[in-house]
Amino acid sequence: MANATIRDVAKKAGVGVGTVSRVLNQSTAVSAATRSKVQTAIAELDYTPSPIARRLSLGRTMTIGVIAPFFIRPSYVERLRGVDVVLADSEYDFIIYNVETVARRDACFHDISRQERVDGLLIITLPPTDEEVARLKQANIPAVLVDGGHPQISHVMIDDVAGGYQATRHLIDLGHRKIGYISDLLQESPFGFRPVADRYQGYRNALADAGIEFRTEYHRQGELSRREASRLAHELLTLPDPPTAIFAYSDTQAFGVLRAAQNLGLKVPEQLSVIGYDDIEISEFLHLTTIRQHLLESGQRGAELLLAEIIHPGPPQEIILPTDLVLRSTTAPPGS
Repeated sequence: MANATIRDVAKKAGVGVGTVSRVLNQSTAVSAATRSKVQTAIAELDYTPSPIARRLSLGRTMTIGVIAPFFIRPSYVERLRGVDVVLADSEYDFIIYNVETVARRDACFHDISRQERVDGLLIITLPPTDEEVARLKQANIPAVLVDGGHPQISHVMIDDVAGGYQATRHLIDLGHRKIGYISDLLQESPFGFRPVADRYQGYRNALADAGIEFRTEYHRQGELSRREASRLAHELLTLPDPPTAIFAYSDTQAFGVLRAAQNLGLKVPEQLSVIGYDDIEISEFLHLTTIRQHLLESGQRGAELLLAEIIHPGPPQEIILPTDLVLRSTTAPPGS
């Protein structure tokens, strides 16, 4: 038996094709009685509207673009899971634009604003320039930024200054005075990731508030990887006066610190305290003390904001999510 068409539904319900289309598009310009007849006909005929026809009738692509850097990193995977949770319950699909170079980043912003390929854009971590925001607005593409901010577009942010402060303060409260910090690249970062600068600022603020002098030799920065973090931690831990605790910009880097400590025969937390940032899933299994940022929720909130703006554009909104200290077994008072 051939699949039912919209005309079959209209004939069975005794209405016009336009009325069936309005019911499918959830228009309010249809009486309750007529809507019920159409919905009954749809159910009896087991009619499924063509997604292509539906998109044409709505004048939309029913697709969201997601621009994400290094999207296979655990924190980005978790945010994308949040996006998927929301969009799975909607009629929207999403396309991921993976960004690993500045050229790719620039091309994504440029091409998307010139093509009618998406109904909205979710930008993760990568801060758009004023010019790029202007182009998106000129192209009438709603956009929401997750893990970053811009005054002209809605955004969902983590308070990374507070998170960096919280991590460092925890070590200070345990009695540590010699606290190292291993971060992602700061000034050298071609993408200008805001969390990198913010967590570092939180670290510096906590030291200053506790009257602890910042020691440049205790700060190391490098590519966000476990291997590089292990190398940097080895440098810190073999200093003439090594730190007794290390705060790592990410859990991935904290795992590298733990590996370096193991290679040097240092016991954690008895001889070295380690705290990470993100609370990715594997952190619980490795018993890592860390700062939890609500990654899944940030993706969800960003997707919800974007769907709302596609339907009802409004003034930019700002959502700031908190961070939580998650105590496990890699931190303790020095020499405990």
